[in-house]
Amino acid sequence: MDPLDGQVRQVFFLDTPDLALFEQGVVARARRVQGKGDDSVVKLRPVVPSELSADLRALPGFGVEVDAMPGGYVCSASMKGKPKADVRGTISDGEPLRKLFSKPQRAFYADHAPDGVELDDLSVLGPIFVLKLKFSPKRLDRRLVAELWLYPDGSRVLELSTKCVPSEAFQVAAEVRAFLADCGIEATGEQQPKTRKALDFFSAELAAMPGGSV
Repeated sequence: MDPLDGQVRQVFFLDTPDLALFEQGVVARARRVQGKGDDSVVKLRPVVPSELSADLRALPGFGVEVDAMPGGYVCSASMKGKPKADVRGTISDGEPLRKLFSKPQRAFYADHAPDGVELDDLSVLGPIFVLKLKFSPKRLDRRLVAELWLYPDGSRVLELSTKCVPSEAFQVAAEVRAFLADCGIEATGEQQPKTRKALDFFSAELAAMPGGSV
């Protein structure tokens, strides 16, 4: 993998200083993506797919994912959108953060966020730079996605992932695990969630600023 082939992304998380959203399973994020423009998402994790209404599932930009990792899996629901407002300008100019989210996203947020915590009340945590690279190893007949998260303290998290339909999950997991083992990568090592690490870092940074509190 050549990092110069990667797509540059700049990610901003939105939460309270004490991470009240995340603790309730809600993630609000705005992102700048090289060559694709800005996007935003409101994510709820975990969810029980059968409890999601048909009307919600039918909305454009809404999706349900199952993330499987060594030791378990979790279902999440996301409402994605393309903000009409510029992410960089909105944040740097101190404009209302609700401008970064569509009406369906704001409604999804309101249904699941803690009472009394509005989008415009949130703090901006970030940005963090991410390199994303899609590649197909010769020894694996499957495309992988690598995301390298570069934290301001010099630490890094590398995430390797692939997608498949649910019926192929066990077969694909075995194939990828064998491939990683051949590469000398231990798939049973400690997993470090990249979102949680980013939120903890920037929350602590915010608390250390003059007037900051958690």
